[in-house]
Amino acid sequence: MFGVARELRKRGVLGLNERNAELIMSLNPRRLYPRVDDKVLTKELALAAGMAVPDLYGVIANQGDIRGFAEIVETLESFVVKPAQGSGGDGIVVITGRSKRKRDAFRMASGLLVSTEELEYHLSNIVGGQYSLSGNRDKAIIEYCVQFDPVFADVSYQGVPDVRVIVYRGYPVMAMVRLPTRASDGKANLHQGAVGAGVDMCEGRTLEGVRENLVVDEHPDTGALIEGLSIPAWDTILESSARGYEVTGLGYLGVDMVIDRVRGPLILEMNARPGLSIQIANQTGLKDRLRLVDREFDAEADPAARAAFARQAFPAA
Repeated sequence: MFGVARELRKRGVLGLNERNAELIMSLNPRRLYPRVDDKVLTKELALAAGMAVPDLYGVIANQGDIRGFAEIVETLESFVVKPAQGSGGDGIVVITGRSKRKRDAFRMASGLLVSTEELEYHLSNIVGGQYSLSGNRDKAIIEYCVQFDPVFADVSYQGVPDVRVIVYRGYPVMAMVRLPTRASDGKANLHQGAVGAGVDMCEGRTLEGVRENLVVDEHPDTGALIEGLSIPAWDTILESSARGYEVTGLGYLGVDMVIDRVRGPLILEMNARPGLSIQIANQTGLKDRLRLVDREFDAEADPAARAAFARQAFPAA
């Protein structure tokens, strides 16, 4: 046991207790948490900062608002329903089309049909707080359904892949691509079985994949190779992630982005308590990168300069 601990320290792996005590507690004031915990507020702040986000079609703030759901989606062929204060992908429903026979029947990403009444019942559960972080009443968001970039078509099952970037004191320090699988029910959630692929911060190129702590070369459902994919608009992704520092005020931040085939990178959400599995995906620890940022930190550097630093400082080994 002690040998394993020493090896982890040698590799610079950041542990959960260290993350909580040295990063989250010291760099992320709790008064700022609503900026990332409430997806409606996050979207408003990002838009005010000139950051691209999925279009917001409507917000269901209470049970009475559910009556207006049909009108909100009346002209939409695709959209996403999600809790404003949810986490881990719970409560998210992705609608990719409508039934050709019944206009009030919607096709989910899984291919199954769901009725308007069933979606309204789901909205009621969201508003009631079933998926909220705190268990308190919540709001439901209805937003644009991302059409993911074809570069990921062969390494994703049904859902939309995303890019998670860890930002420390405004500097992007590590990234991974999360690839949905059949086991994860099309969600980009590693804890539910998605594949995480590390990213070369210099080139924006995927490294080997990891699924349930095991290294994998191929996507488990499609058989496509995971390593070597060039992520589109990598400079934009890094700079947008760095800008999350100004938008949220959080010193240790996870920024999740998706790449739309038409609109390019979009901010999906931000996280004040990003997990540590990104180290497994990259097969390297965070500590050395955090220390380098501490040594080279420049309070006057803008997001573009901090993104450029990340490309230069953190290439794949």
